Amino acid sequence: MIIKSTRLILIVLISITTNSLNAQDVDVKKYTASNKGKFIISWGGNRESYSKSDITFEGDNYDFTIYDATAVDKPKGWHVDYINPTRITIPQTNFKLGYYISDHYTISLNVDHMKYVMDEDKTRVVDGYIDLPDSESGSEFNGVYDNETFFVSEPFLEFEHTNGLNYVYLEFSRVDDISKLLNIQNTDIFQLNVTEGIGSGILYPKTNTALLGKDRYDEFHLSGYGVSLNVGLNFTFFKHFYIQTDMRGGYINMGDIRTTSNSNDKASQSFFFLQRVISFGGIFRV
Repeated sequence: MIIKSTRLILIVLISITTNSLNAQDVDVKKYTASNKGKFIISWGGNRESYSKSDITFEGDNYDFTIYDATAVDKPKGWHVDYINPTRITIPQTNFKLGYYISDHYTISLNVDHMKYVMDEDKTRVVDGYIDLPDSESGSEFNGVYDNETFFVSEPFLEFEHTNGLNYVYLEFSRVDDISKLLNIQNTDIFQLNVTEGIGSGILYPKTNTALLGKDRYDEFHLSGYGVSLNVGLNFTFFKHFYIQTDMRGGYINMGDIRTTSNSNDKASQSFFFLQRVISFGGIFRV
């Protein structure tokens, strides 16, 4: 009887010890060891560079192309406007909302609020024609332009996507923890990840245009599409907070840019861009 009781006590003790060890294993499992099911959200700023672009303007009584137009962005610098809800569209910003579909792959919705300002008062090659009625402003530019060198002045054209060159897209990305390369042991305190992604979406710019003396036009309009590739470094602190730096390059094609209140007036262009981004974000489970 004593032997049976002793065996029973041993079985209970072994069971309790095993359960305790298993519980300890669960306790020490790092939050950063698994990503599936986590959400990510971030907000940041950018700078960008653009390739040359041929811009075609079409409308009633004119059709011409400006070749090799150049453009710059419109940086705000470090400024409170990035977090001021009433002025948040003034700087160049980046928003991301994503979800880990597995430990290494994410799908995200992104809005890159870039700015594109065509360089004015430059000599360009222009091809096409302008034949406005004499009663209309801008008729002083009437003529046939046969690949002619022409000074594109401000009265002739102002052309900006400054509120902005809005690239709205889905991105599919891979994320890899490279903390071990730096001998980082506790990734719940600090973790270093590398990420690569591919994205595609629409361009929804608010184009600010003053063309051939016509009234300025500045309204949102779905204008085209874009594709992009991204590579970045993600620095995660205390499991839930991160800073991410990205280098994003892509191609934008806008075939239907509104330039005046007349729906017959439009512009089209395509170009490549290179964007540098710094974002601040969080990662969490719901």
